[in-house]
Amino acid sequence: MLEYDDAGFHRDGAPHRIISGAVHYFRIHPDLWDDRLRRLRAMGANTVDTYVPWNFHELPSGEVDFTGWRGLGRFAALAQANGLDVILRPGPYICAEWEFGGFPARLLAVDGLRLRCADPAYLAEVDGWFDAVVPEILPLLASRGGPVVAVQVENEYGSYGNDAAYLAHLRDGLLARGVDCLLFTADGAEDTMQQGGTIPGHLATATFGSRPAERFEVLRRHQPKGPLTAMEFWIGWFDRTGAPHHVRDAEESARALDDLLATGASVNLYMAHGGTNFGFWAGANHTGAHPEDAGHEPDVTSYDYDAPIGEAGELTGKFHAFRAVIGRYAPLPDVELPEPPPRVAPQRIGRATGRARLLASLDTLTAPLHRAAPEPMERVGQSLGLIHYRTRVPGPRPALPLRIDGIGDRALVFADGVPLGVLDGNAPGATLPLATGPAGVTLDILVEALGRTNYGPLLENARKGIGRGVSHGHQRLFGWELRPLPLADLGALEFSGALDFSDGAAPGDGDPVFHRFEATLDAPADAFVALPGWGRGLLWLNGFLLGRYTHEGPQRTLYAPGPLWRAGANELIVLELETHAEAVELRDLPDLGPTTAAPSVDY
Repeated sequence: MLEYDDAGFHRDGAPHRIISGAVHYFRIHPDLWDDRLRRLRAMGANTVDTYVPWNFHELPSGEVDFTGWRGLGRFAALAQANGLDVILRPGPYICAEWEFGGFPARLLAVDGLRLRCADPAYLAEVDGWFDAVVPEILPLLASRGGPVVAVQVENEYGSYGNDAAYLAHLRDGLLARGVDCLLFTADGAEDTMQQGGTIPGHLATATFGSRPAERFEVLRRHQPKGPLTAMEFWIGWFDRTGAPHHVRDAEESARALDDLLATGASVNLYMAHGGTNFGFWAGANHTGAHPEDAGHEPDVTSYDYDAPIGEAGELTGKFHAFRAVIGRYAPLPDVELPEPPPRVAPQRIGRATGRARLLASLDTLTAPLHRAAPEPMERVGQSLGLIHYRTRVPGPRPALPLRIDGIGDRALVFADGVPLGVLDGNAPGATLPLATGPAGVTLDILVEALGRTNYGPLLENARKGIGRGVSHGHQRLFGWELRPLPLADLGALEFSGALDFSDGAAPGDGDPVFHRFEATLDAPADAFVALPGWGRGLLWLNGFLLGRYTHEGPQRTLYAPGPLWRAGANELIVLELETHAEAVELRDLPDLGPTTAAPSVDY
């Protein structure tokens, strides 16, 4: 059991220092969990920390799943087998640069529900989540022979609010359901954040990336006694679309870690291994002051975080620098450092085996819904993916401005199937000219959702699709056909025959098309898939959605872990939304783009 008193932590009665690293099971292929945990232990950590994202475990059917990729218990057991304690952070809010901060998108369909406070409707939903997740946690607790030594209440709540009744409800809910380990809070090292996020009688910890002595002075103002803990020591940073890849110098980071450990404090490295935002799970920030402001900043697919253990398991220079520092304060395990995971031999795949236009495949992909006006994804029971809207615009009409109010996030617009242009939620008020002939036109709008906000005051305004309506000139358009496109299964798509660009059948830019490629491997191995010349879209490997790609960068390759590959033929499907190219490349090195200094060096 992990306990603490005025002097510090005690584990099974002996003085103890937590040296932890954050490793998120939901960002790692489950066949690689043991590999990543072995690498964490080899660095000198004695603990692993992970969030438990509500929306990852709650399936679209409403069932809550803890099997397979969602096997929290198996991940904890592997940690224990590797000599690691476990810290769990089950939310309900997790931030983590994860889609909607871990909340199920369906909460946005509940009128009047207020997140992260003692709103009765919200608390009822949270209680349902606790009813599902706590029974999975109980067998893992140290009191029952498991590895879980601590559980966090909420997550950096003081950065958001100050509802003490809400925090007490969460604390009481965990205790009443049988969680008997150490409960704690984690908040930024600022007075207002500690004031809003701490719970009297429970351990308070701090989150920061630099100047540990100064940060701990803040924590001491709110917790005069007891162990000092950096629950998130930010040693890198996440990346957003269109900005450089964040890195933090290994030697500078190691000096900061040394300064922290020299205080006698415990630490959780955020992140020890970042992993990948596979599928549609990458979150977003919003820098605007109001929901309609520009400022939506989606995160990229990679969550490498410039961590000591790279996205594909690399032991980086930061790993070795951190291991040396940790070795000054704690015994290092007597193990050989793990070898690099195997990688593919580079190859170029220059010919698609088939193509399928998205607009021509709508009936294959989904059934239509009929609504008087456009509705956002959440109102039609959809959480992730794209959503398609169709209506008729009568004619004849001169060119009038077409406006979409409340776009989340990018709307591809078509008139009678011909690309008209793109409207972006970051350019509110922008329009496209649309003229119609005597017969009118069919108006198609395909909305690409780019991650719900995971941090800040605008969480409740993170709806996707079309939020309010569509106007042609001064006239609202009604009578719509809606098609949710979660794209969870592409098995029914009907592809054309083998095609290359020399046959004159190249698709036009702005026309969304699925391109199917075949890659042959002698044996499964890690690969990094590059799409040179392509615009933006999605990439699947053997039916698994690796994530989003975009010419905006910074990320230029998508990580495709070895367990997703097969010996022999493998299917790659590219859904290109804007600019079509000819070839797909498999590479043996990642390319996360041009770099810039991570802000954690100053936070």
